[in-house]
Amino acid sequence: MKKTIRIGSGAGYSGDRIEPAMDLIQKGDLDYIVFECLAERTIALAQLQKMQNKELGYDPLLGDRMKACLPLCISKKVKLISNMGAANPIAAAKKTAKIASELGLKSIKIAAVFGDDVQSLLDFETQTLLESGESLSVLDDKIISANAYLGVEGILSALTDGADIILTGRVADPALFLAPIIHEFSWSLGNYPLLGKGTALGHLMECAGQVCGGYFADGAKKQVPDLANLGFPIAEINKEGSFFITKLKDSGGMVTPATCKEQLLYEVHDPSEYLTPNVIADFSSISFKEIEKDKVEVSGASGKPLTGKLKVSVGYHDGYMADTQISYGGSYALERAKLAIEIIKERIQSIDFDVEDILFDLIGVDSLFKEKIANMPPTEVRLRVAAKTKDRKEAVQLVNEVETLYTNGPAAGGGVSKTVTEIVAIQSVLIDKNRVTPIVEYFES
Repeated sequence: MKKTIRIGSGAGYSGDRIEPAMDLIQKGDLDYIVFECLAERTIALAQLQKMQNKELGYDPLLGDRMKACLPLCISKKVKLISNMGAANPIAAAKKTAKIASELGLKSIKIAAVFGDDVQSLLDFETQTLLESGESLSVLDDKIISANAYLGVEGILSALTDGADIILTGRVADPALFLAPIIHEFSWSLGNYPLLGKGTALGHLMECAGQVCGGYFADGAKKQVPDLANLGFPIAEINKEGSFFITKLKDSGGMVTPATCKEQLLYEVHDPSEYLTPNVIADFSSISFKEIEKDKVEVSGASGKPLTGKLKVSVGYHDGYMADTQISYGGSYALERAKLAIEIIKERIQSIDFDVEDILFDLIGVDSLFKEKIANMPPTEVRLRVAAKTKDRKEAVQLVNEVETLYTNGPAAGGGVSKTVTEIVAIQSVLIDKNRVTPIVEYFES
């Protein structure tokens, strides 16, 4: 058994940079690298993609990441764990095996972990939407996807079977980091205080560059060095659950108690009861100590027995979004933009658009703050009109109405942009954990 293991965070969301992950693998002395790439809506969008092409539905940057990182992982003996499988872990594993073969990498064992798709297990009579309190039945004919947040079990099985690359679907973000820790130190799944410590590590690491100062910086009071070269974090942990967060010395950004505290509170409602599939983590007594520059020791995390329930993200069709913009510049730009708003409002009434909700933003003037924040009138304004409709035809009509302002509205409007997109919304339900079984399938290059 190793005394410590080192885990790097290679991505904090689907479109994250690839170069910092390559640097970590090359220079970070890692045992594992984790790519966390799924947001709540991402998997529902991936399900839509899979419906159109059964060979797709995984992360769009999977190919690029694997081509860049696989040779480095094999040469450095670093295992790769990621939820880039999204809605189609099997297709992702097959794609990875093909890339490995094309790169001349032999005998690479790739695991696809799935079983999170629980749409067939939904109970419209008894399940309640957590966000709205309504019965799940209100979404009956709108549902696109339903994916449970799996825990560590499937990843642990793949690690026990010697997988080099593990690609999952919807797994709780901290579980991607917790699983290799449990595997390496043979932690019991019933040792909740230890699982709480490992979950704290996973939560601090899951957003990659954020804990290194990205998203922390404000350009004024919170200065972060060399953000253009922002590094991604490394965690080193021992079998007792003691760990620290650091980064490569030659990378940009910084790791401090302050960056760690902000990340700890990110997306956490109750720090004393952070619900995960394997433990209720307790972060209320965590402390951070800077033991050297860009190296922060974390202590005090714990955990309590799990609830026996898994959260399920239910993705559903919720109409269409019309999003259109037009710019006005020069003298009286603001007045002309306001006149444009009045014209659009009148047109909506006269044509009897079926618009569920609409928002008018004067970007840079009142899109964030409804009162003026400057004494001088602006010499350039961009008007944004965003509306929700039930029907795509109505959304298209609305964006076209804004375009007609070119010749039917105030002087010198320009730079119109028009987009109409399907709205994929997310709500949540709970499901008994015993009803959900992770499945592991293997592929080799």
